Amino acid sequence: MPDGGEVALELSELRRSLEVGLARIDGQLALIVQRSDQIDKDVEDLQTRVTALERARWPLPTLSVLIALGALVLGVWSALGK
Repeated sequence: MPDGGEVALELSELRRSLEVGLARIDGQLALIVQRSDQIDKDVEDLQTRVTALERARWPLPTLSVLIALGALVLGVWSALGK
C-alpha cells in the first residue's frame, strides 16, 4: 500500500500532466480562433470581390444585344442594297 508521500508525488505528477495538457489545448484553441478570424476576413474579402464583379458584369448582356442589333441592321442594309 502506498504511503502518503508516494500519493502526494503521484498527485503532483498528475497535476503537472494535466496543466501541460491544458496549456497545449489552450494553445491549439488560440490557433483555431486565429485561423477562424482569418477565414472570416477572407470570406468577407471574397464577398466584396464577387459583389464588385457582379456590378461590373451588367453591361455585357446589353453590349451583346447592341452588337446583335448592329449585325441585324448591317445584314438588312446589305440585303436591301444589293
